[in-house]
Amino acid sequence: MPEPQPLQRPADGLAPETNAPGDPDLADVRAAQRDHHAFDRLYRRYLDRVYSYAFYQLGDHHDAEDATERTFLAALAAIDRFHNEGSTFRAWLFRIAHNAIANSHRARRRRRTQPIADARQQAAPGADPASVVARADQQREIRAALARIPAERRHAILLRFVDGLSAREIGAVLDRSDGAARVLLHRALRDLAAELDRGDA
Repeated sequence: MPEPQPLQRPADGLAPETNAPGDPDLADVRAAQRDHHAFDRLYRRYLDRVYSYAFYQLGDHHDAEDATERTFLAALAAIDRFHNEGSTFRAWLFRIAHNAIANSHRARRRRRTQPIADARQQAAPGADPASVVARADQQREIRAALARIPAERRHAILLRFVDGLSAREIGAVLDRSDGAARVLLHRALRDLAAELDRGDA
């Protein structure tokens, strides 16, 4: 399983949204609906993003791998029922991931286990050790700040800045309108900035 995508301190304000209206995955979805073997293209495209979303929510590689696997199995089982009215495939997939992660949290509460605090830090060959340590420290700082903000705001930040979803897609994942998703993102960024400033103090 790949390492999670790195978190960066979000810039002030919201970054411009990169996806155009419509669903860029629709041709591949239609191919997968005709032949389930074609789902592999969608799986490879979104594996890293879904895993990163799960990891930053769960904080444990094994739980993130399990939630990722359950997400894609559920998506494949339901692909024939996907229709793109009012939603993109990406938003639909992350809605499934959102539910799989919620199930993992419930199972964890029943087991009464604690997540692993830090991800494994793997340095690229030849990387400067000082920059690797600084990057690891920054990742821990951001993860700690994210853990202190309300769960729905944390979800919104991860969906936007780790997984690149638009406000409309975040609204579909979190069952909110576009406008409500934008407000949620602004409040989430404000909360995260306040937590990061508190950590810097």
